[in-house]
Amino acid sequence: MARAVKRPNFSPKLPSLPRLPDPNVPDVFEEMTLLEHMEELRDRIVKTAIGIGLTFIVGLFLAIPLLKLIKREANVPQGFDILSPTEPLTLYVKVAFYIAVAIAMPLIVWQFIGFLAPGLTGKEKRILFSSLPFVALLFFVGAGYAFFFAIPRALWFLSNLFPDLIDWSPQGNEIISFYLTLMVGIGLAFELPVVMFLLAKLNIVSPKRMRQYRKYAAVAILVVSAIITPTTDPFNMALVAGPLLALYEIGILVSFFLTRSKTSASAAP
Repeated sequence: MARAVKRPNFSPKLPSLPRLPDPNVPDVFEEMTLLEHMEELRDRIVKTAIGIGLTFIVGLFLAIPLLKLIKREANVPQGFDILSPTEPLTLYVKVAFYIAVAIAMPLIVWQFIGFLAPGLTGKEKRILFSSLPFVALLFFVGAGYAFFFAIPRALWFLSNLFPDLIDWSPQGNEIISFYLTLMVGIGLAFELPVVMFLLAKLNIVSPKRMRQYRKYAAVAILVVSAIITPTTDPFNMALVAGPLLALYEIGILVSFFLTRSKTSASAAP
């Protein structure tokens, strides 16, 4: 009598992060061997590569419309300048890859945090998991602000600077690098409230000290804005410094309410 063949199970398994630890459990981290770490790293790299590969197909369809949008914002109606015959294809593939990474970013962060989580203590996991949504939100808000607002105005200023002396025909790779640098830089700068939240959460800097350091923070923000901003005019510099100054004040308010609720909870009988 023939044996029944066992049917393999191809049902997809959704990735999951470790559960939020119980505050009453001792603050320890999970111990793993080197081989287990390597296997965990391999699995998460494979999942990330598959995710980027799938979103790369989407990026191939979105690359041309995005390049047309960037061409219009960069004020180059005649098209980007190129230096080699293969540069158009290279530029197209590069933009498609950047789009794929942007779409797959939640998966990348998910796998990265999932790999780090076993090596963190319970307190570190609680802080990390509670701040993770705000980290992602603020970064995308900052990158979107750079793409739709700050960069087009900076390119308009640069393209109209000395029009009688300079023929504005930038290279495609330089414009894409310009976009990428500013989007990442401003996106990371928008993480300021999260950094202040973590400093208050860990009792490193109190909201009172943050208020006292406001003028020094303003100078530091102006310096960072001058580094991030590609132009030297005050208008484009203010496009970066203005939101960061507002985010610093938001960070003070968030830290204040966090510290007050924490103090009230500890003082309760």
